[in-house]
Amino acid sequence: MLKGNGGIAKTADFVAAGIKKYDVAALCKEGFLERIRRGVYQLPGNDQITEEQLLRELLPQGTVCVESALFHYGYSDFAPREWSVAVPRTASRAIKKIDEFSIKAYYIQKDFLQIGKSTDNFNGVELAVYDRERTICDCFKYRTKLDSETFNKAVNAYAADENKNLANLSKYAKEMKLYTKVMNLMEVLLNG
Repeated sequence: MLKGNGGIAKTADFVAAGIKKYDVAALCKEGFLERIRRGVYQLPGNDQITEEQLLRELLPQGTVCVESALFHYGYSDFAPREWSVAVPRTASRAIKKIDEFSIKAYYIQKDFLQIGKSTDNFNGVELAVYDRERTICDCFKYRTKLDSETFNKAVNAYAADENKNLANLSKYAKEMKLYTKVMNLMEVLLNG
């Protein structure tokens, strides 16, 4: 079961496979399993677990966004030191419990959580990530949290990207109430 799930399993996975919770605890005590954190286990001495796998398991409601998404799409050449992850506002307790890697949480209101959400491959792990257009809208939304070089590089890279979808950019910008800001700058970049 662990090998089929990338080396990580939750208590619920064991229970679904017919292994009782106290058997999982016994396997840990006997050294056959290693507890990563409450309810999450791996094989002992497995140092092959990646941050991507941990992110998928520990924060399944999270969506890769802003700085991490910019880097993923090649709009930034700066590899973030922490994962930028969009989560529902109700996830603050889940975020505080994660100390296996650094996270920069963006608490998103429920109406905006699904806008532009897709999945993509991060080093062999499927993770939820906002698409290019939502990522650019987020750059405008969180402009004060981004340094100006990162912001400028991102919007210029998007303007030059052959995979851009201006119809989606316009749609998301309207839904997120950023339409005027986004379209004024994109018009200059695309026509300039």
